[in-house]
Amino acid sequence: MSRFNDSLEDRRKAAEQARLANLKRFATRPSADDPAMKEKQAARQAVQEARTLRQAEAAVKKEAERLAKAKQAEEDALLEEQRKVDAAAQDEALKIAQKAARDARYAARKARK
Repeated sequence: MSRFNDSLEDRRKAAEQARLANLKRFATRPSADDPAMKEKQAARQAVQEARTLRQAEAAVKKEAERLAKAKQAEEDALLEEQRKVDAAAQDEALKIAQKAARDARYAARKARK
């Protein structure tokens, strides 16, 4: 109430005018069959299809990256296993060489006596 002197009738008329203005605003809205509304709907549909396509492409890319990481992890595991096998073989070869040197020293010491 902007003025304290408003009568009940003035406030009722103001409320009625506001209600009618609100109804008029919604009554002037275009219908669903209106070409402009159909165009807006088609644009929304195109945006939705583009979004769905982008999401699908992102999902495919994410899956490809996951598979690539899994393949890389598998290759890394194989390389690590091969490194362990090579290290074990090298260690065994070193032990054999040390034993042969020890046996040669022992044989030389026996030969001197």
